[in-house]
Amino acid sequence: MNDRSKDIWFPAKKYGVGWGFPITWQGWLVLGSYLALVIVGTVLLVLSKNPILLIPFILYIFLLSGALIFICFKKGEKIDFRWGKKS
Repeated sequence: MNDRSKDIWFPAKKYGVGWGFPITWQGWLVLGSYLALVIVGTVLLVLSKNPILLIPFILYIFLLSGALIFICFKKGEKIDFRWGKKS
C-alpha cells in the first residue's frame, strides 16, 4: 500500500466515471456535512415560499457541490473511465 492510497477518502467507481461511497470516516464526515447543509438550505430558502430566494438557493447548491467535487478531486482516486477490473 503506497502513501497515496492511504490518503484516499473516495475510491473511484468500478464502472463509469466518478467516485463511489467514502471508505474513511473523514469521507463520511464530508458527505454527511454536504447532505446536512443541503437539507438546511432547502428548509431555510425553499420552504420559506419566497420566490426571490430561489436564485440564492441555486447558487448555494452550486457552491456546496463545487466544494464537494473539489474535496473529491483532492482526496479521491484519480478519475478515469473504467469498465470493471484492469487486466
